[in-house]
Amino acid sequence: MNGRGGAGGPGGTGGASSAINVLVVDDDVRVARVNAAYVEKVPGFRVVGQAHTAGEALAFLDRAAVDLVLLDHYLPDETGLALVRRLRERGHHTDIIMVTAARDIATVQAAMRHGALQYLVKPFTFAGLRAKLQGYAALRRALEGGGEAGQDQVDRIFGAVGGASAGPAELPKGHSALTADLVREVLRGAEGPLSAQEVAERSSLSRQTAQRYLKLLERTGRVRLSLKYGETGRPEHRYAWV
Repeated sequence: MNGRGGAGGPGGTGGASSAINVLVVDDDVRVARVNAAYVEKVPGFRVVGQAHTAGEALAFLDRAAVDLVLLDHYLPDETGLALVRRLRERGHHTDIIMVTAARDIATVQAAMRHGALQYLVKPFTFAGLRAKLQGYAALRRALEGGGEAGQDQVDRIFGAVGGASAGPAELPKGHSALTADLVREVLRGAEGPLSAQEVAERSSLSRQTAQRYLKLLERTGRVRLSLKYGETGRPEHRYAWV
């Protein structure tokens, strides 16, 4: 297999239905195992390896096709960002999500400049990592097909890079990030727009709660509202993930 690019998506050319191959890089063996288990719980993602040093990660990428690296910054032989620089110099175009305790602005800024698509600060929850992975999957879908992009598609691409999740800091008081994630997952997994009642049934929430979060997500631009007109009565509100 070719480690110079992934099997699909931003770093490769594979089909949309193939699993996203992930390499987990963390100096702590236990943490790497936990992160790998989290990744395996997200549909569409597959862990193909774990590495605990920059050298191990580089050797793995030289011999295997990897779409995405979950990369710690603090590694025993060199920093994660130094590894990213070396990967780019050697022609590796694998996508990077930093997963690290490093939270100083200089490191975050350097990660952005070196092309990291996301940055997740430790400690984090499964929901936090899942949101980053789902944002990455959305980016791959947005980039499928190539060609030219209109402004709407450009906005979707950059929105996917920014992440699809409404984090705790973005939510008004009295709203739960986990509930917002649940509503988001229902909409993302649907084949078409859903009513508030359908969202409630699929998420095991009350209709009132589902409606409240749908309106919140619509206001933040993450959900698109459409109207379905029947023969009589008021039109039904239908919601779709953007």
